[in-house]
Amino acid sequence: QEGMPQTLSSTSMFAPCGFSPHLHTSKEGEQGGLIFQDGNLTSASLDALIQHLIPTTDYYPEKAYIFTFLLSSRLFIEPHELLSRVCHKCIEQQRLDDPVLDKARIRKFGPKILQLLTEWTETFPYDFQEERMIGHLKDMIHRIAPCDEAYWKKMNQLLQALNQKLATLSHGQEGIVKISTAVSDKLVAFKTKPPSIQREILSVCSDPYTLAQQLTHVELERLSHIGPEEFVQAFVHKDPLDGTKTCFSEQKKTSNLEAYVKWFNRLCYLVATEICMPAKKKQRAQVIEFFIDVARECFNIGNFNSLMAIISGMNMSPVSRLKKTWSKVKTAKFFILEHQMDPTGNFYNYRTALRGAAHRSLTAHSNREKIVIPFFSLLIKDIYFLNEGCANRLPNGHVNFEKFLELAKQVGEFITWKQVECPFEQDPNIIHYLHTAPIFTEDGLYLASYESESPENQTEKDRWKTLR
Repeated sequence: QEGMPQTLSSTSMFAPCGFSPHLHTSKEGEQGGLIFQDGNLTSASLDALIQHLIPTTDYYPEKAYIFTFLLSSRLFIEPHELLSRVCHKCIEQQRLDDPVLDKARIRKFGPKILQLLTEWTETFPYDFQEERMIGHLKDMIHRIAPCDEAYWKKMNQLLQALNQKLATLSHGQEGIVKISTAVSDKLVAFKTKPPSIQREILSVCSDPYTLAQQLTHVELERLSHIGPEEFVQAFVHKDPLDGTKTCFSEQKKTSNLEAYVKWFNRLCYLVATEICMPAKKKQRAQVIEFFIDVARECFNIGNFNSLMAIISGMNMSPVSRLKKTWSKVKTAKFFILEHQMDPTGNFYNYRTALRGAAHRSLTAHSNREKIVIPFFSLLIKDIYFLNEGCANRLPNGHVNFEKFLELAKQVGEFITWKQVECPFEQDPNIIHYLHTAPIFTEDGLYLASYESESPENQTEKDRWKTLR
């Protein structure tokens, strides 16, 4: 067992505190085709990086390296191809094709290759939806198993855990898909304001604390389905060294990421719908104040995504034009929240609050204090700009590893956050309402808004005319 890598829970792989992107080496310059600067791996050929991933009898790659490379390698090579190359190199290096195997040697190597495969399946389970991936995995185990019976058991455990994880994930996806189709049918553009298209939110949940907690449930549930690789796959371009094809041209494997962005948009429109619906301005003002309290509670919880959706809903012009309604609202609390989410200085205030929440999460004693749900579209934008702003390859054809360490840091932190268990009790009634309550289209919102407070100027009058 000597030299055996520690089996850590998959989270420690990215916990920002344990995340040391510094892959140390004693000297500067080159080492086995890897280029180091100040002790950090900065670039290398794809071959050298693949070699660096492969365990030997006395070497095991650092956790941070495994995550970074598995995350970013898909920009150059598909996962099944990578695994195939890893297996071939292992077979060569450990002489697994020899008619008589060197058992002592393979017993030193076996636990390490099993550990690598386990980490891969735990962190990127979606890669293994492909038959070819499972094929390579089984082939590898079959070759080393004759040297130690325990390897069979280990393989079965690994496959069982993987199947379970994939089943949970796809079950969750189906649920989300079902709800999404149900919802899209209900995007009705109402020509006039209906007597009442729905129970309104306050009849379902009148306590802002409870609603903020249920929103946090929905957010964490949806986050749990997003695989780290979706962030990279969202931006796959052609690899300059391979002029023919994009790596994932057939399918952009980003469905969970897209479903999550849709949820944000739905919440914006739901908030706007709830505010524009009531006939009396006193009731409309009451709904606005309710949502301000919900948003404030989301801020306290660390749920910045729902907070931003609520503020965006209130800032939609059909809502913000309701001057008489707003005059009845105590707006001081709203301005504080708006200030937190103010986009100036590249969202400086929000980023400061997010860092505070992230810090609290690291030192947290309870799940309640661990919650960090970032404003998601800004996270995607940051990753997009990181991706656009630096080349994947250097002029000499080397892979720009420095860029991928930064990418892994951003995605890794997110992975830590999405693994938090929701500490609040679930209320199926409220969650069902959030997902299925009918919402207005943009035109529907304007119609409802003009019926509540008639048009002020020529532009609004013209718009109302067209809508009617």
